Amino acid sequence: MKQLKRNLLSVALASAALMLAVQAQAQEAQAAASAQAKDKKTEDAKNLDKVVVTGIRGGIERAIDIKKDATSIVEAVSAEDIGKLPDVSIAESIARLPGVAAQRVAGRAQVISVRGLSPDFATTLLNGREMVSTGDNRSVEFDQYPSELFAGATIYKTPDASLVGQGLSGTIDMRTVRPLDYDKPVIAISGRWQRNSLGSAANQGATGNRFSVSYIGQSADKTLGFSIGYSHADTPIQENQVGLYEPWQAIGNGWRPGVPAGTYYSDGIKALRRTGYTKRDGVMATLEYRPNSVWTSTLDVFHSQAKQEDTANQFEVHIGGYNGGYSPGLNVANAQVNSNGTFTGGTAQNVYPLVRGMYNNRKDKIDAAGWRNEFFFDDGVKLSADLSWSRAKRDELNLENNTQLLPAPQLDSVQLSFVSNGFSQLHPGRDYSNPANLYLANTIYGSGYGKVPKVDDELKSARLVASLPAPASLQGLFSSIDAGVNYADRNKDKTQPEASILLGSQGVTPIANDLQYGLVDLGFAGVGLIPSWNVPAAVARYMTFNPSDSAAPHLIPKAWTVMEKIGTAFVQGNIDTTWGSVPVRGNIGLQIQHTDQASRSRVWDSSQPAGQEIRPYRNGKTYTDVLPSMNLAFSLADDQTLRVALARQVARARVDQLRASVEFGVDTATGKPGAGGGNPLLDPWRANAFDISWEKYFGNKGYVAAAYFYKQLTSYIYTQTRDGYDFTELLKGWVPPPGMTVPVQTTGTMTAPFNGKGGKLQGVELTASVPLEMVFGDALQGFGVIASASFTDSSIKVLDPESASSVGSGPIALPGLSKRVYNFTAYYERNGFEFRINNRRRSDFIGEIGNFAGNRTLRYVVGENITDAQASYTFGESSRFKGLSLLVQAYNLGDAAYRTYAGSKDRPLEYIKWGRTLLLGASYKF
Repeated sequence: MKQLKRNLLSVALASAALMLAVQAQAQEAQAAASAQAKDKKTEDAKNLDKVVVTGIRGGIERAIDIKKDATSIVEAVSAEDIGKLPDVSIAESIARLPGVAAQRVAGRAQVISVRGLSPDFATTLLNGREMVSTGDNRSVEFDQYPSELFAGATIYKTPDASLVGQGLSGTIDMRTVRPLDYDKPVIAISGRWQRNSLGSAANQGATGNRFSVSYIGQSADKTLGFSIGYSHADTPIQENQVGLYEPWQAIGNGWRPGVPAGTYYSDGIKALRRTGYTKRDGVMATLEYRPNSVWTSTLDVFHSQAKQEDTANQFEVHIGGYNGGYSPGLNVANAQVNSNGTFTGGTAQNVYPLVRGMYNNRKDKIDAAGWRNEFFFDDGVKLSADLSWSRAKRDELNLENNTQLLPAPQLDSVQLSFVSNGFSQLHPGRDYSNPANLYLANTIYGSGYGKVPKVDDELKSARLVASLPAPASLQGLFSSIDAGVNYADRNKDKTQPEASILLGSQGVTPIANDLQYGLVDLGFAGVGLIPSWNVPAAVARYMTFNPSDSAAPHLIPKAWTVMEKIGTAFVQGNIDTTWGSVPVRGNIGLQIQHTDQASRSRVWDSSQPAGQEIRPYRNGKTYTDVLPSMNLAFSLADDQTLRVALARQVARARVDQLRASVEFGVDTATGKPGAGGGNPLLDPWRANAFDISWEKYFGNKGYVAAAYFYKQLTSYIYTQTRDGYDFTELLKGWVPPPGMTVPVQTTGTMTAPFNGKGGKLQGVELTASVPLEMVFGDALQGFGVIASASFTDSSIKVLDPESASSVGSGPIALPGLSKRVYNFTAYYERNGFEFRINNRRRSDFIGEIGNFAGNRTLRYVVGENITDAQASYTFGESSRFKGLSLLVQAYNLGDAAYRTYAGSKDRPLEYIKWGRTLLLGASYKF
């Protein structure tokens, strides 16, 4: 039976090696010829080639070349021209690729899911080097990377042994230009004006702008190249939202007077208008030095900083009977309940509405540098040494003010109508539009609350790689051998001080006129006009705010440091030969990763007296993963390629799951310990993967492809409660409190992320990129389509007690998994005219959302349908305006809403619209 259960991956790799050995003697002649051709190709790569760029078609053709020439299964996007990826950030460009989906945050595509897996399962590289993140976890927030600064991006769906930093779902490598690939200096300038369809509100206008400039130059002898690019974006934030409280729950008899027992009911509703701006500045520079054919040195530098400042002016009412204890209490008249037992409307009487100001100021900064030196020798040996560093920092300030009508209580009756595909309605009976009638006061939610989250993520790495021709004894098997080592050292810190914002000595007060912005219209939700004001100025004038990260036990788990040291070694045999009459390219390799992970934090011990309940704590573990991989690309007749790949893959646990911070205590009556929090002892997600892809190319003009992938997860991570957990480390230094007489046990109950076993993920991806003149002739010259469809299924189920209020307490599907993802682009390019329209769709999925407490939570997200369009004209060589391009772009043409729900769609949580965005612009290249 053990023989029958032998690991599929090991068997396949052994079989492939045997096939190579059988072919060895018969292929020596072909291998020698292939080696000579490869040497010539390597030499040619050192020579300067002119880069030809031709708009939309040029970008498509370069992306096809990358996909066609790769030994792995990849997807690629390439800039139409210098500084001309067509999107605000590189996220939108990546989201159009087959098998890829984006999740919107604040109206922007921000995080990327590859093949239906959470963004945390993909690793992001910049010029081949792993990048840090300003978020709480590993997933990169792509909206911080200006598209104008990048030449393109490649997604590796299958790894090879030399790909350091590989992810379980895929590896996203963003690339900048190499200045010595160009034969002459180039300057490109672009500017765009934009407007949001929701219009101006409060103190924030609806217009913004973008500007970028890039320069690529070379020395006269073409030994030194330099490129630099700068991008600025000032984007308005305009948002309309209605949100309902979590959880939707089945109520008991008499819990909500007037609502039948067993009805699913939400205890509150809010409507808000958010206004603000995001300003982002990015700089990219590359210095490339190639004094001879032996040595090339490349220095890359990247900097991005962004500031987001916004205020949400909000009308909110608790409809669950919590109104500060005032009588009479809640009563719901004319309650409406649908056939699914969900409350859909009625009049909530004797409730206590508030007008609130919610302020957010977030600053992000990313810095990265990498220095690579490559040495080429006459015998075909190549050495490469690479040093890199990156750091991301996030600083936030979150404030809220709460105002109410006086004299209290000013109870109200609010008419409610809940809908799943639109803005739910709430019509108050009183007028809340006069700021003179609203007072900062100690309301049912206090007078205010504030948080100051901070994240610091730093990664240092060094890599050394040697490539050499295969020795004579292996030349029938491999054309060359790559071997290398990589060392990465990463530290990530998070703190989140919080505190109530208290009224100052003046007591209850209205907000002065000089701090008022004006009225905002919540008519989309039925509320009407409410005031808006300068929240931080009101806090400074009328209130006190002293955040402390040690003020309460629930804050202790929010401060942590996670450290990772990863040593990687690999060896890979590259294949460039012929099996029978079929040319074969690819590689077989082995990567070994040794991980030393640890976390330090503090522990809150509820059994200890004041002053002793907080103490430092550190824990961690080491583990080693052996990761074999194989990629084979068979070049078939009629420009067809069949690819087969096998690999063992890993994805390290989310950073917040690895935190050491816990709330800990010992039952003084039984001596049994218990805790809840993170787990620095986690193993990574592990999977055995199989991929097969058939691709038919039409030169580099177009292609069609069909791919199937299968991942058998042998380990995955979810939150669970376990008895018998060993608390030896946590008990070190623990002192029994006075009066405790029973002995302390070393094992107890722990609620934290733990490793689970089993589960599969599989999918099919279909893609076509076809210029229509190839099908219909010259009548459709210049027209083309790119279409892809991905269908993914998974048997993996995870538990997340922290998100039970949103997704239920039972097992759920993998976060980020949309079972269906579609992308369609139609384009036209001819005689300087370009037009493109893109539609991307994804089915419902479970998204990862930051909640009010600043913690990660899961919510069901309704699948999105986003349409963008772009039209431009570029003046030709004979024109006096040669090099000038004019364009118009529109994002989210259908004004698609962002919708989340709890369990079923008739129980909405959020319905958000960010509006359409129109851009007008020009670019000039000379």
